[in-house]
Amino acid sequence: MGTGDAGTVDAGTVDRTLTGERADLAQTLAKHRDFLRFTTRDITDEQAAQRTTVSELCLGGIIKHVTGVERNWARFIVEGPSTRRSWEDAEGVQEWLDGFRMLPGETLAGLLDDYAAAARQTDDLLATLPDLDASRPLPEAPWYEPGARWSARRVLLHVIAETSQHAGHADIIRETIDGAKTMG
Repeated sequence: MGTGDAGTVDAGTVDRTLTGERADLAQTLAKHRDFLRFTTRDITDEQAAQRTTVSELCLGGIIKHVTGVERNWARFIVEGPSTRRSWEDAEGVQEWLDGFRMLPGETLAGLLDDYAAAARQTDDLLATLPDLDASRPLPEAPWYEPGARWSARRVLLHVIAETSQHAGHADIIRETIDGAKTMG
């Protein structure tokens, strides 16, 4: 997809020189990103900010959240757990909550541009990582097993799963807004 253009599907960020597992990871991630972006086609900023359920989720917020997920996990691959805020940090909790909603002044086009930039960074990282088996200890949090480590591969699989899951959420929200469907 072109930057800020949610109306077409184009896995143009995939490095065509990648082969094997790296190509599979890149193509799978690109496909799920495209599903998510396609869900936002032809909607206004107001629709992108609209909550259609009791949760905080909105289309723009989902794009914003997945952007943050990609950035944070890519930084984790490179820099380790010190890049992750403590789950008990009040400022971090507020930032996390704001990551699910469109704040005043944010636009869908701007969020999509930021998502495209994060995707390029992740794609570049995937193409240049020396070793997908290299692992880092996960930060301490109640949802991680104490002492657990994730390889770069596992992190990328997690990013794919998050993107796919949130593309499904976005599809439901979009259908609620105007009946348009992405995946059916």
